[in-house]
Amino acid sequence: MKSILSGEHGAVLGELEKPQVMPNHVLVQIKACALNRADLNMLTGATHGFVGGLGFPVGVEWAGEIVEVGKAVQQWQVGDRVMGAGPGAFSEYTLANAAWIYPIPDNLSFEQAATLPVALQTTHDAIVTNGQLQADDHVLVVGASSAVGLMAMQVAKYLGAKQVIGTSTTVDKLEKLAEFGADATVNTKDEDWAKQVLKLTKRKGADLVIDFLAGPLFNATMSITKIAGTIVNVGRMAGETGEVDFDQHSMRRINYKGVSFRTRNPDEIAEVIQKAKDALIPALTEGQIKMPIDAVYPFEQFNDAFDKMKKNQHFGKIVLTL
Repeated sequence: MKSILSGEHGAVLGELEKPQVMPNHVLVQIKACALNRADLNMLTGATHGFVGGLGFPVGVEWAGEIVEVGKAVQQWQVGDRVMGAGPGAFSEYTLANAAWIYPIPDNLSFEQAATLPVALQTTHDAIVTNGQLQADDHVLVVGASSAVGLMAMQVAKYLGAKQVIGTSTTVDKLEKLAEFGADATVNTKDEDWAKQVLKLTKRKGADLVIDFLAGPLFNATMSITKIAGTIVNVGRMAGETGEVDFDQHSMRRINYKGVSFRTRNPDEIAEVIQKAKDALIPALTEGQIKMPIDAVYPFEQFNDAFDKMKKNQHFGKIVLTL
């Protein structure tokens, strides 16, 4: 089967044997797959959690059709349209854990479906399980114009947030956030961006912050989190390290949580996915949440797709089709 593999100088198109089905897995013929930032590091052999290395098939997000079912699998059948997140997504076929996949609603194409699994499970876990969203909460999404940020705003709104504030750094992206759940927007390049958030929350600060940036913005983010509020760190796009005002953290009694799939075991991942599936598949079916697609490339033009992602000028997801 065709597969995009990591190489010393970047991704290459190679051939791998088609996976053999295992008892608790399904074999899926992939129709579309979506790029994520984690893919860029893996192109030259870096690992992401427990997967990666030179010559390893890259990609973590896909949509397709089940062509074979393991003998212990009861909930899926050949012909089912499914989507999921897992290693080796940029291939003609993938072997998927039956507990890690989602049904594709009839109103979605394979291209649309491929953009969703990572965002669905990441945002539901951050907002509900770790963020403990309450009805009428004020939610701040820092780095909201990222693909997962766009989903976070919609999920928060769908699940009952009173106000959703989204941040970005460019005017054109800020203007688009209202379509994806933002009641108000703030440019983090503005010197007074933190004051703007406080004004929007009547000086109380956000009850829940979903943070995709961290780095040098973290102290300012703490200053606009409500006393005894919660920050859930999902990404570190602004920097993986930075100075921390521990006194502010203590005085504001902020509950700070980090989340990652890379340190979860398979059963923990299955639990996260099941919760997201139960809560959000109805929203997809009803058209209440969505993911924009910035560009679609044929599978063989994967390097063009990676180049587009590296420029960081896209809005929404970049998709490859087979």
